[in-house]
Amino acid sequence: MTPYARRGVHGQTVELLARRILGGEIAEGATLDLVALQSELDVSLTALRESLKVLAAKGMVDARQRRGTFVRPRAEWNLLDADVLRWQFEGASTSESDRALLHNLAEVRAIIEPAAVRLAAQRRTDADLAALDGALDAMGEQGSDAAHAVEADLAFHRALLAATHNELLERMEMVIESGLAHRDRIVHSAPHSEDPVPAHRAVLDAVRDRDPQAAEAAMRALLDQAGRDLDRLDDSEEEGSHVDSAQDSEETEGSRSQ
Repeated sequence: MTPYARRGVHGQTVELLARRILGGEIAEGATLDLVALQSELDVSLTALRESLKVLAAKGMVDARQRRGTFVRPRAEWNLLDADVLRWQFEGASTSESDRALLHNLAEVRAIIEPAAVRLAAQRRTDADLAALDGALDAMGEQGSDAAHAVEADLAFHRALLAATHNELLERMEMVIESGLAHRDRIVHSAPHSEDPVPAHRAVLDAVRDRDPQAAEAAMRALLDQAGRDLDRLDDSEEEGSHVDSAQDSEETEGSRSQ
């Protein structure tokens, strides 16, 4: 499904309600008080209903006679919808939930991208190679600009999926992109992450050589590197929590001694 336009009151209302639902502020099974929401958000009832239609199309809410509008069980939400993925990553309330989403994304990528790159190696065109070369060049020019690095990485993986010339696989960019962008923003802003260019260049070289086996192996190596970056983030966060706990203990002991 194509992501909806996020502009204006309508877009803001959709985003706000979606994040409240995904964050658990509005619980599964809860019935929405439309009059109260209309007053709180200062929107017309028509605008509120139109916003809820967007969430209904994504499986998040439903409306029935006598019961009204309610939040559907999470098992019925379209979690692969690009907007739902984006809301989850942007609204992750704790590092634990954030990391769980990133690890889920890593598993999805490990299933999709090695197979996709085999097809890309077999079917790529000169135009596909030009797009991949452009993305890799941009990745090499990123310097310390994390936003530039994110866009270059997204462009590379988008071009790889397009090079499969499989319409369904091309649409997988909507599934992968939101989570990949979020992962990239964290990784590229953290110190000591590995240089992504050599691993991406190995994938491109194999695709250019029309070598499916080498392309798959290179993609798996790239994903392994992405996994190491994520593990480093987990380790640094765990170390940070231990430091905080130790400092809290010292402060507590110090206050007792006083």
